[in-house]
Amino acid sequence: MKHITIWILVFTVGCAGLSEDTGNWSQFRGSQSNQVPADGQYPIEWADDKNVQWKVKIPGQGWAAPIVWGDKVFIATAVKEESVEKTKGKKDIDFVHRFELYCLEKSTGKQLWMRVAFEGKPPIPRHPGNTYATETPVTDGKGVYVHFGVMGVYCYDLDGNRVWKKNLEVYRMGNDWGTSSSPVLHEDLLFLQVDNEEESFLVALDTQTGDQRWRVVRDESTNWSSPIIWKNTLRTELITGGKKVRAYDPQTGALLWELDMGGGRSCTSPVADEQHLYVGNEKRGDGGGFLFAVKAGAEGDITPKEGESTSDGVVWRQPNSGLSMASPLLYQDAIYIFERNAKVNCYDAVTGEPKYKARIKGATKFWSSPWGYDDKVFGLDETGTAHVLSIGNEFEVLAQNRIDDVFWASVAASDGSLFLRGVNYVYCIRQ
Repeated sequence: MKHITIWILVFTVGCAGLSEDTGNWSQFRGSQSNQVPADGQYPIEWADDKNVQWKVKIPGQGWAAPIVWGDKVFIATAVKEESVEKTKGKKDIDFVHRFELYCLEKSTGKQLWMRVAFEGKPPIPRHPGNTYATETPVTDGKGVYVHFGVMGVYCYDLDGNRVWKKNLEVYRMGNDWGTSSSPVLHEDLLFLQVDNEEESFLVALDTQTGDQRWRVVRDESTNWSSPIIWKNTLRTELITGGKKVRAYDPQTGALLWELDMGGGRSCTSPVADEQHLYVGNEKRGDGGGFLFAVKAGAEGDITPKEGESTSDGVVWRQPNSGLSMASPLLYQDAIYIFERNAKVNCYDAVTGEPKYKARIKGATKFWSSPWGYDDKVFGLDETGTAHVLSIGNEFEVLAQNRIDDVFWASVAASDGSLFLRGVNYVYCIRQ
C-alpha cells in the first residue's frame, strides 16, 4: 500500500485467494490484487550479496510498483530537471519533470526501451515524501496503461509504441499531498478512482481507444486507495475505498452496495476470495480503523446499525484493526496487517477474531503490501528488511532478509523471481 505522506480464489476462505495468472504480475498487488504468486519456487532468503540476480538504477523518483508480463518488467518514474539556477525557495511545481515508462528484460534487467509520456511542470504540488509517479501501471498483455495523476493516462503497446493518451482534469488533492490511486483492468475497460477536493469521480476508459465509456460522480473527498476487481461466486464487482466503500457494476457504473467506514482515512486496498471481501481503513481522529468482512451478493446500504457489528451484507467487523498504509494480506485462512509502528496483526478470516498482535523486533515502518508463499508471510519494512513469518496461530519470525535501500513500493513476483523497487535500484531476487 502506498504511503499517504509519500505518494500509496479459491472457492473457500481456506485457500490463499484467487490464483495469479501464471508468470505474469499485471498490476498493483498482482492480477488478483492479493499479493500471492500462483506458482514457482521463490526465495526464502536474500541479502545484498545473496540471491540478487540483477539490480538496475532507474532515474528519478517513483513509488509505483513493478509489473511483469512475459519477459518484460515495466517501471514508471518522474525525473525532475533541475536547472543551474538557484533552487532555494522553489517547489517541485517550479521545475520541469519528465514522466517516463521503462521496459526491462526480466532475466537480465537490460533496458529494452524507455518512453517519455509527458514533459512539463506539474500543475499540482505534492508532499515531499510523495512522488509524481506513485500509481502502479497495469497491463493486459496488449497495452501497458500508466497513470500519472493529473498529468494524464497513457497507453503503450509492449514494444513501446504509444497507442493513445487521455487527459483528465486538474484537481486539488487533500493537504496538497498529491495522488497515488493505481488503475485496474477488467475485460476491455480501464478503471480510475479519482477522489479529490473538487469533484471526485470514477471513470471507465476503453482500453483500445482511451474513450470514456462511463463516469460516475462520487460523494467523496480525497482518498489514496486503489480500486480492485472482485470476482465472487455471484458476479464481478468494481470495489472502491473512501469514507464509504462502494461496489459498482464494471460494465455500467451502477452502484451495487455501500458501506460506511465510520470515519478514518482510506489508503489501503481490499483483498478478497470468492466468498468474502475484506476491507477497512486507517483510524483517525474522526473514527475508522475497522476491518470488515463483506459477503458476496450484498445489496444497498450494508452499514451495520449503531451498536451492531454485522448486517445483511457484513459477516463481521473488527475494531482497531491496525490498518494504516500497507494493504492487508489474505493467506491460508488468515488476514495479516502490517502497521507503520512495526507491529503485525493476524486475524482469523472466518470469524474476524485476533490470532495475535505483536511487535516485530528490529522492524521499522511498513508501507509496502505484505505477500505470501510457501506457507510463509513476508513484510518488507522501509529500511529494506523483509521479515519472514510463519503461518499459524502463533507469532514466529523465521528470517530477516536485508537489502541496503529504502522501500515503500510493493513487490512483484513472477516465475520464481521477486522484483523490489527501492529508492536507488530495482532488484530482481531469485534463488
